[in-house]
Parts: sequence; structure tokens; C-alpha cells
Amino acid sequence: MAKPAKAPVPEGMHTITPHLWFNGEAAAALDLYQRAFGAEVVGDVAKGPDGKSVMHAMLRFGTSHVMIADAWPGNWERGPTDAATAGLWVYVNDCDALFRRAAAAGCEVTMPVADMFWGDRMGKLKDPYGHTWAIATHKEVLTPEEIHEREQAWLRSMQGGG
Repeated sequence: MAKPAKAPVPEGMHTITPHLWFNGEAAAALDLYQRAFGAEVVGDVAKGPDGKSVMHAMLRFGTSHVMIADAWPGNWERGPTDAATAGLWVYVNDCDALFRRAAAAGCEVTMPVADMFWGDRMGKLKDPYGHTWAIATHKEVLTPEEIHEREQAWLRSMQGGG
């Protein structure tokens, strides 16, 4: 028999959980995300009426969760086609190692790993389904003034005046 929930947010979850939509590739994405990012499937994967599509799956990435599903007929949500509308930012101990792992598993490098002016080391990838992933390690704690100074130097370098 069902019991009342102890809290409005389920145990182990956070108040915001991304939900990624796919255009028929959610099952393949489950496999890729395990190989590329070390994700763990949480609970059962609910298959669609065709027995192949994914109606719902939950993945754990470190301390966070991401839900995934194939687009449902008649709903307006769809997976990316020619652009992503949001991206996932993943903090890990060694961004270089996870970045190489994800690239080797089939993710496309869109921005190589580099030290960023705000104190992170970070790079970006696009998975084969159009979702973007920033992989980062927080390396330095900077004052607002230090960030501003580094940002200005970075902007000058982008204009060729570096």
C-alpha cells in the first residue's frame, strides 16, 4: 500500500533534475553515457509500448541525476536536431581524464580542455545526440577583481591584442 512521502524532494535527489529528450536514440544514449561519463542506471528503464523506445530512465552522475526519454508522440519535447537548447556542466576531480574518456567513447570535441579565467579547467563536448557537456575541475578560488582582470586579458586575446 502506498505511503505518504517523507519529503517533497525524493531522498538522494536535488531540487532541479535535468531531463534530456531524444529522437529515438535514448537506449543508445544510456550505453554511451555509462561508457563516456561513468553514469549509473538507477532503477528500472521503462520501455515504450514498442518495447524498444525509452519512456523513462534515470542516470546518476556522481552526486547528481539526469532523466532521459525518447520524445513521446504528441508532445512538444524533442531531442536536439541542429542546435542544443541547454547544456550539462559536470564537475569532476580530473576533467582531462573524463574528457578523453568521453571523446574516445564518441563525443565530439567542441572546445578543448583549457584553464579558464574564472579558475576552472574546462572543455566542451557534444554527444552524438546533440546534447552538450562541459567537463570541469575547479582549480583556483579567485577574487572578483582577479576574475575581472583575467577576463579582460582573455577578451583582449580574442581580439588579437593579447
